[in-house]
Amino acid sequence: MKNLQQITLLLLATSASGFHIAPRSATMINPYKSKLSDNQFQRQSETRVFEKPDSKSQENDERLDDNASEEKGMSWLESFKEWWRSDEPIEDFETYLASLTFALLLRFLIVEPRYIPSLSMYPTFDVGDQLAVEKVTKRIRPLNRNEVVVFNPPETFKQFVGESNKKAKEALIKRIVAVEGDIAKVTGGKLYINGVMQDEPFTAEEAAYEFGPVKVPPGCVLVLGDNRNHSLDGHIWGFLPKENVIGRAVFIYWPPWHLGNGGMY
Repeated sequence: MKNLQQITLLLLATSASGFHIAPRSATMINPYKSKLSDNQFQRQSETRVFEKPDSKSQENDERLDDNASEEKGMSWLESFKEWWRSDEPIEDFETYLASLTFALLLRFLIVEPRYIPSLSMYPTFDVGDQLAVEKVTKRIRPLNRNEVVVFNPPETFKQFVGESNKKAKEALIKRIVAVEGDIAKVTGGKLYINGVMQDEPFTAEEAAYEFGPVKVPPGCVLVLGDNRNHSLDGHIWGFLPKENVIGRAVFIYWPPWHLGNGGMY
């Protein structure tokens, strides 16, 4: 009895002091918690097993992808066959033919693009400039001085460079400085037409050669390059027949920073 009283007093004192005795085993204190942990571990294991790649599933997915690709290819082929059997091909061909015909007529009769390959017309044109050449007005109004023209090389030019030279087959671009009946002369770096010195702000520099005086024959013009000392032009190979003129240069359309018609008169 005395021992039981001592134990009771000891328990009361321990509770009052806030001291707790740690359990010897979590299983002994909370067996449910241990079972819950085991269940969680089992579920994690099941999850890992579920997430493991399945080769059969991959093969099935690949087969589905292949089937989808085949169906897509078949649908494209069927769509093409359906389009081909309809009236659309004929309509598309007619539209393309009309557009091509219009472009060719525009190219051969009205205006055509040209590319500058050299510095013979510098500073008016630089290498790489692309310009539009109109081909209509040459038929309705005469060629004038200071106009820039594109032309097929005359026979005298071909003889000078040689018939086998590729330049003999390429169109040229120069400036008209004299028309039929004019008397042209280059002396002291200046151009004189009919005895009058010409104002030529478009030239790169004064001519370093002497030329003339010469009289331009009927049906011809005299053309020179704006880069007078670096141009294979009329002061070397003579006069240009008017029928060789393709058209007048009207404006530069490329590159954008050269856009315009400055110096073309």
